[in-house]
Amino acid sequence: MKPLRPVPLSADQVAHVRAMVFHEDASVLGLNKPAGLSSQGGRGQVVTLDEMLWAFAKPGKARPRLIHRLDRDTSGVILAARTQPAASFLGKAMMARKITKTYLALVAPSAPVPPSGRITDALRRVETGREARMQVCTADHVDAETADTRYRTLATSEGAALLEVSPLTGRMHQIRIHLASIQRPIAGDAWYGGALVLGGLPAPRLMLHAATLTFPHPEGGHMTLRAPLPKDFAGLLSGLGLQLPELAGDASAELRP
Repeated sequence: MKPLRPVPLSADQVAHVRAMVFHEDASVLGLNKPAGLSSQGGRGQVVTLDEMLWAFAKPGKARPRLIHRLDRDTSGVILAARTQPAASFLGKAMMARKITKTYLALVAPSAPVPPSGRITDALRRVETGREARMQVCTADHVDAETADTRYRTLATSEGAALLEVSPLTGRMHQIRIHLASIQRPIAGDAWYGGALVLGGLPAPRLMLHAATLTFPHPEGGHMTLRAPLPKDFAGLLSGLGLQLPELAGDASAELRP
C-alpha cells in the first residue's frame, strides 16, 4: 500500500483544527468537532477532519488517525491516535467495546415511554445512489446488523425532551434511527423524521452532541474526554426552558488509574 500523501492546508484550516484540540499527549488527541464538518469521506473539494489532521504530522511522518467518526452535523468529542501503536491499541479497545460514549439528543414530541430504556432492534444499511441510510429490520434479515442503544431522559418541556444516549454498538446512524424507531426522532434530523421547529424555534441542525468519551489510555489508566454543548444547541435548550448549567463550561480531559 502506498503511503498517504499530505493534504495541503491553508493557514485558516490549520488554525481551525488546532482550535478544536482540548487534550494532547504523546499518544492521543482529543478534539471538539463542530457541527458541519465531515469526519471522513468528504466530497469534492471539501476538506474533512481526517485530512485536517495533517496539521499535526511531523515532516515525513504519518498524520494522527481518527479512532472513530461522527456524522457531519453531530458535534462533540472525537478521538485521534498520534502513533501507530496507539492506533492499534485503541482499535482493539474499540472492537472489545472498552470505549464508551455518551451523547445528548434533543427529541420531540415528548419524552420516550418508558423515560429510560434500551433499544436493541437490528439495523440494515440501504443505499440509494450515493446516499446510504439505515433501516430497522428483523434479526434474521440477511443484511441485519445487531445494534444496542441505551437512553435516559434528562429533562422535558412542552413538545421536547433532552436525552442522554449511550450506544453499545457502533452502527452508522445508530442513535438517529433507533430513536426514530420509538417515535422520538432527533430534532433537525430531516432524514429520519425529526422536527425542524420546536416551540416556534428552528432546529438549526441535527441536535445530537457527543458529550463524553471514556477509553483505556495507551500509556495506562482510563481517560474521559468531555465537550460542553455548543452555542446553537445550548441556545435552543434555553429557548425551550431546558437550561442545564452542568452542560456548560470548557472541554476537559481526566485521567484516572
